[in-house]
Amino acid sequence: MSHSKLAGIFNKDEKKVDWHDKALWFVRHKRDLSVHEVKGWEELRNLGHGIKAHTLSHLDVYLEQFEANALKNGVQVHWAANGDEHNQIVHGILKENHAKKVVKSKSMLTEECHLNPFLEANDIEVIDTDLGERIVQLAKEQPSHIVLPAIHKNKLEVDELFQEHLGTKPCNGDPQYLTGEARKHLREKFIHADAAITGVNFAIAENGGFVVCTNEGNADMGAHLAAVHIACMGVEKIIPKQEHLGVFLRLLARSATGQPITTYSSHFRKPRKDTKMHIVIVDNGRSEQLSRPDFRASLHCIRCGACMNTCPIYRRSGGHSYDATIPGPIGSILSPGKDLTKYSTLPFASTLCGSCSDVCPVKIDIHTQLYKWRQIIGKETPQPFIKKKSMAAMGKIFSKPSLYGKVGAVARWALRTLPKSLINSWPNIWGKTRDLPVGPKQSFDQWYKERENNKKDDQK
Repeated sequence: MSHSKLAGIFNKDEKKVDWHDKALWFVRHKRDLSVHEVKGWEELRNLGHGIKAHTLSHLDVYLEQFEANALKNGVQVHWAANGDEHNQIVHGILKENHAKKVVKSKSMLTEECHLNPFLEANDIEVIDTDLGERIVQLAKEQPSHIVLPAIHKNKLEVDELFQEHLGTKPCNGDPQYLTGEARKHLREKFIHADAAITGVNFAIAENGGFVVCTNEGNADMGAHLAAVHIACMGVEKIIPKQEHLGVFLRLLARSATGQPITTYSSHFRKPRKDTKMHIVIVDNGRSEQLSRPDFRASLHCIRCGACMNTCPIYRRSGGHSYDATIPGPIGSILSPGKDLTKYSTLPFASTLCGSCSDVCPVKIDIHTQLYKWRQIIGKETPQPFIKKKSMAAMGKIFSKPSLYGKVGAVARWALRTLPKSLINSWPNIWGKTRDLPVGPKQSFDQWYKERENNKKDDQK
C-alpha cells in the first residue's frame, strides 16, 4: 500500500494522531532546549558532517583497518554482502555455540535484515530487551520509530498487552508498575541467555573497538552475562579515531531525546576470558547508495531520529505508514535506493519544509534529496492516471499567463461566492480541518499594475 493509504488508516483515530503528534513535538522541544545550551553547536555539526564525509570517501581503508585491529583484539570478524548473508552468519555462530536462547538489544540493522523471524524459524528464541522493542515484539508489530519504537502505543495499550503476554495485573497504565514487571520478565531472559546480539553505534578504525549507546543498560546486561556476543554493524558505522567519539556522542543523545549523553555509552574492544565476541559487518545496499553522488550523504546518518520528531508528515501519519525499517524523512531517501517501485510514494510524503535538514546533527540535506528522488521517480516509475493528467493540466495553466489569469479569476470568484459546504466538500481534503481564505477581488498582478499606475499619476 502507498504511504497515503497507510497514513489514512492511522488517521482514522484522531485522538491517537493528536497525542502522537504532541509526544514527538515534546521530544523535538527537548532537543532544542538541549542544543541551545551547547556553545559551538553548529561547529559540532560541521565537524560531524566533515568526519562522515571523509570516512565515506576512504571507507575501504578504514574498514580494513578496523578489521585488522579487531582481529588483533581477539574478535572474530565476518563480512555480509546482504541481509540473507548476515542472517546465515549469525545463525551459523549460534549453531556452532549450541545457542538456543538469544537476548538482543536495539539494532535497526537486524530489523532491516529481518533477523528475528529467520532465527525463530530455526528454533532459536530471540528476545528484544529494549523496553520499546519488547513491547512491539509482543504486539507482533514493527518499530514505528528508530529511537522510540513503541511511540505509537499509549500506556493503556501497553497495560493490556502485558496482561495478555506477561500475566500482569490491570493497573490503568501505571508506568512504574509496567516498567517493574518488564524488568522482572527480562531479567529472567538475561540470566538464561546463551548469546547476546547488539547493534553498533560507532566502530573505531584505529583500535578495532565499538560503542553501543542505550538508556536502559540492556546491551550491557546481555553482553556481560552471555558467553557469546555478536555485534552487527552497517559499513557506514565506522569512524576513524577514538577522539571522534567526542563529537558524535555529544550530537547523538541531544538530537535524539534532548539528553546531554545517553545513560550508557558502552565501549567494547575484546572478549572477556572464556567468552567469544563476533562482529558482522554488513553492506546490504550501502555501497550502491554510496555510488550515487546525490544521495551518498544519506549514509552520514547516526540514527538519532531528530528528523522524524520534527517532520509534520511523520508526526501525523505514524511510522508504520512508511512500511519500511527506517521511517520518516531519512527513511524516505534510503528506501527508494533499495526498491524504487515499492517505495516510490515515500519522497512525496513531505512538505519539503526543510525542518529535517535543520535539525539533522550531521547536516544531511534531507529535503534536497527528497526533491531529487521525486525527479527520478517521476521519470522512471509509472504515475497514477489522475496525477499525470492533473499535473499536465497545471503545467499548461502555469505556462500560459492569459489562461492562468482566467483560472485565477474563476477561483477567486468561487471563494467569495460559493457556500463553504460546497468549497469544503470531499474533493478538498484540507477543508476538513481548515477554511480557505476569502478570495480577493483582484490578483496580485492586477494590484501591482494598479499600484504602479497610481505612482506614475502621482508623479505627474
